[in-house]
Amino acid sequence: MSLTSQIIQFLFTGLNVGSIYALVALGFTMIYNATAIINLAQGEFVMLGGLMMVFFTAVLQIPMYLGFFLTVVVVTTLGALFERLAIHPLKNASIITLIIITLAGSILFRGMAMFLWGKDPYGLPSFSSDQPIHIWGATLQPQFFWVLGITGVVLLGIWFFFNRTLAGKAMTACSFNSVAARLVGINVQKMVLLSFSLSAAIGAIAGAIITPITLMEYDRGPLLALKGFAAAVLGGLGSGGGAIVAGFLIGILESLGAGLVSSGYKDAIALLVLLIVLWIKPSGLFGSAEESELKKF
Repeated sequence: MSLTSQIIQFLFTGLNVGSIYALVALGFTMIYNATAIINLAQGEFVMLGGLMMVFFTAVLQIPMYLGFFLTVVVVTTLGALFERLAIHPLKNASIITLIIITLAGSILFRGMAMFLWGKDPYGLPSFSSDQPIHIWGATLQPQFFWVLGITGVVLLGIWFFFNRTLAGKAMTACSFNSVAARLVGINVQKMVLLSFSLSAAIGAIAGAIITPITLMEYDRGPLLALKGFAAAVLGGLGSGGGAIVAGFLIGILESLGAGLVSSGYKDAIALLVLLIVLWIKPSGLFGSAEESELKKF
């Protein structure tokens, strides 16, 4: 394979992985905008999405499309219950306390997953044919197009929700000023519940579509959360569009670093770029000056 073909292959792989990072980063951003909380359990929603998909389709032998729907419903319900049981009762607690609670939730979800599924990795068959597709010298699995396609549908759905629905506009208002939103009649607590539910749904979708490509296991959540959070910060914490762009950027940089340098350094390369960008522009690529001030505390 020529160098050009290799680079094209790495770019396609980076887009594939980057789409997952973008979805995880979007989950971080939605909760941050509604609550100013960094949800450290976001990676566990992705892990649960993958393992639930395995349970419904491989164990219960439910058709793929129905298993996908049930996976999203179950993980979304878990996200809503987590907010109602762990975050809502402590609505007057400090941000640091709430972040620590999300860390505890991450450990709890991981322990539950280890108890139910064990420590072995699980895989899924592709959503369609396993026949590889050759494009410009690169070899792609059909699941690649499912990942990009479903990611695109999710991103369009999120855009429509925030720009064309009353609930989305209410959530946006809460992200700008929760006190003012409450004064005009918006139920801020319901918006917080909705943000956790949507972020869990996005995580479930990400886990379900990536499991046929990379095996899923109980402890995959923290690394996915780290990459997603890096993308959220790199794009500008609070910027949905920035999180998406940064997620794809980190995925591509990881893939190029693993292919052209060494797979052992792929995580370090992506995080090094993050540190450089934040050193030059602390608010991130698309962040505001206010976010830069917040990072000082």
